[in-house]
Amino acid sequence: METAVRFMMGKQSSLTPERDRGESDGSEEGEDIDEGVRLMYLANERDLDGIRELLDSGINVNFRDIDDRTALHVAACQGQTDVVSLLLQYGAIVDSKDRWGSTPLADAIYYKNHEVIKLLEKHGAKPLMTPMHVNHAREVPEYEINPKELDFTNSVNITKGTFCIASWRGTQVAVKKLGDDVISDEDKVRAFRDELALFQKFRHPNVVQFLGAVTQSSPMMIVTEYLPKGDLRAYLKGKGALQPIIALRLALDIARGMNYLHENKPPIIHRDLEPSNILRDDSGHLKVADFGVCKLLTVREVKPLTCLETSCRYVAPEVFKTYDYDTKVDVFSFALILHEMIEGCPPFCTKQDNEVPKAYASRERPPFRAPSKCYAHGLKELIEDCWNEKPAKRPTFRQIIKRLESILDSFSHKKCWKVRPLKWFHNLEAMLKKDHSSSSSSSRSTGSI
Repeated sequence: METAVRFMMGKQSSLTPERDRGESDGSEEGEDIDEGVRLMYLANERDLDGIRELLDSGINVNFRDIDDRTALHVAACQGQTDVVSLLLQYGAIVDSKDRWGSTPLADAIYYKNHEVIKLLEKHGAKPLMTPMHVNHAREVPEYEINPKELDFTNSVNITKGTFCIASWRGTQVAVKKLGDDVISDEDKVRAFRDELALFQKFRHPNVVQFLGAVTQSSPMMIVTEYLPKGDLRAYLKGKGALQPIIALRLALDIARGMNYLHENKPPIIHRDLEPSNILRDDSGHLKVADFGVCKLLTVREVKPLTCLETSCRYVAPEVFKTYDYDTKVDVFSFALILHEMIEGCPPFCTKQDNEVPKAYASRERPPFRAPSKCYAHGLKELIEDCWNEKPAKRPTFRQIIKRLESILDSFSHKKCWKVRPLKWFHNLEAMLKKDHSSSSSSSRSTGSI
């Protein structure tokens, strides 16, 4: 039965992009309401007697509104287990899909209505098939993880993005969940496939380790190692400006991880290199993470990157000017992170986020305010080279590593030289006193003879 009416009360479909989490004002209720929509209203209100009366009068239990939602969808969203049971008794289609492709089971899963989930599954409801679902067991990827092995009992969200902590076979892991809406969004599916393909390539001590993924059921997930010490952003917030030698060592961790990505064949551009995407391991070393907007250099951009996808404060100006850019955008971001570690504050901390890209585009760069002693010889020049207006003039990460190692080496020697002369002087003084004492004793002995 076609209708021009949309049922807007209660919780909306788990896949509709404009769903309202709150309750509506109930404007659908009234004497002239369509009987099919009234069925949906009664399902929302858990009016079992009213539902029976309508269905016994001949109203179609599978009535659909303009969004193809049924009373079963509504009851599943609201967690009305007894209403779901009643509708199923009257012949409700268990796997009916609304206009966005969501089923009652998908809605119940989204709103965490566990009793409804059990009831629907008992009546044959199946989870939505993911875009990466395969038909034969032998085609299941080697990295596939059984979602039942992931325990989210004590799960908490991790600072960055959609990652949360879970337990997998007795080990804490980080899990990136993809919402059910990904299934019906081609762009998000493509991004998920790309991120997964990249993750499988990574084998480096300064890059977060990929452990596996869930692709054969919804929600799809990417599972990586969990680093309990958090990200660089939180570390810098707590520490402020770092000692130069510490900043140099951390910068080397980042540079080595990024060099690994850039020397991949074809090169991998991170595009979102910023402190919250750099994690600390148990030993305090850094690992590059979160590759949600990464891309291979050979892949031409379909649409430009936006500030909704990444932190504009660390993005090179050419990313927002043109689609044609290369690995040097990550070098630009690296310069800003290194500058922040020395200065103790984010780049252009007095500007709003949306003002920063304009500053970069007009060739402004964050000021050097820290004392000159904080910038080991050559470090300031390295930062300036890395954020050069012309990408071609920025060094590669291989070159950056060599320069950082040289700066660290000279800085360490300089520190040692400041300590050793004083100690050497005291040792020499002690030796001279000892020799003088020995000479005096010898003279006295000779005189007595």
